[in-house]
Amino acid sequence: MEVFLDTVSNLWTESGFMAITWQQLVMLCVSGVLIYLAIVKKYEPLLLLPIAFGMLLANLPLAGLSADSEGGLIYYLYKGVKMGIYPPLIFLGIGTMTDFAPLIANPKSFLLGAAAQAGIFLTFIGAILLGFDFNEAGSIAIIGGADGPTAIYVAGKLLNDTSSIDIGTIAVAAYSYMALVPIIQPPIMKLLTTKKERSVVMQQMRPVSKTEKVIFPIMVTLVISLMIPSAAPLVSMLMLGNLMRESGVVDRLVKTAQNELMNIITIFLGVSVGATTTASKFLQKETLFVVFLGLIAFSIGTAAGVLFGKLMYVVTKGKVNPLIGSAGVSAVPMAARVSQKVGQEANPANFLLMHAMGPNVAGVIGSAVAAGVLLSILL
Repeated sequence: MEVFLDTVSNLWTESGFMAITWQQLVMLCVSGVLIYLAIVKKYEPLLLLPIAFGMLLANLPLAGLSADSEGGLIYYLYKGVKMGIYPPLIFLGIGTMTDFAPLIANPKSFLLGAAAQAGIFLTFIGAILLGFDFNEAGSIAIIGGADGPTAIYVAGKLLNDTSSIDIGTIAVAAYSYMALVPIIQPPIMKLLTTKKERSVVMQQMRPVSKTEKVIFPIMVTLVISLMIPSAAPLVSMLMLGNLMRESGVVDRLVKTAQNELMNIITIFLGVSVGATTTASKFLQKETLFVVFLGLIAFSIGTAAGVLFGKLMYVVTKGKVNPLIGSAGVSAVPMAARVSQKVGQEANPANFLLMHAMGPNVAGVIGSAVAAGVLLSILL
């Protein structure tokens, strides 16, 4: 009996219950909140759920399941993030699901997508002024692109073990703001536009030929990769996926990239990134700065897109609805749907969705280019 009691006592004293700290308990609660938001509120559940569960794993005492636990499962899965493998593969899948026809039909949409990246570079300066080093500032600023894989890619390249913030914090902030697009954007859009501007009905876009759709991804890859080589991994995979889609000759590859490959990489990416959010890194004042600056970056990007849309409204003498500029951030297709919704509130006969998709997909390219610019400067 005494031996049995000693065994039970040893099991208890060596268990995680005895080793858990209050900081880890807080992180487990945060993980629970994120799981709730993913399942109940459906906030970007495909990636937020694995990230939240990865956070849970990383904060289990003695389990050795954080991304820093050398030799463990998560340690090796996380190599795909650090080596820059997972985000480009996500972009490959996104490319197979993206229709660039609205952008091809209205090339001026590129300007709106570019304008919406202003939040990234202005926030980069702001983060430096708040005391973050250049690499940390770049990792925070890219949240303004509203593109989760791009944010993870940049943070994975720029952050290291000595950084005051971690990649998990960047990912959680990026995907949180992507999910909150319908809440954050409308007040900014209404503040910066008049009802007359929001009521503008745009002309129907011209049809786009298959030849144009096939040439487009090839030309974009060549031009951007030659101009900004650091953007090539993301842009080239995005365009390869789109070329496979538009070619019409590799349906099996397209279906694989859209489904099996995309789903597998999403699980690996989410869990391994979530497993970087240990209590020692997440529970610090810098995390609050990341959340605040990420919101500022996203808000500035939205405002810059709308303001450039107002400029196009003036130049075209009222033919462009400024609301489509808000879709220049990279949250596809949610930002375009928000433009449509706000436009219809002002004019029920307004159908802006396809017009907004042009700046929206331009924003995907724009965020990848902005990431390449940051990496070229900082690495």
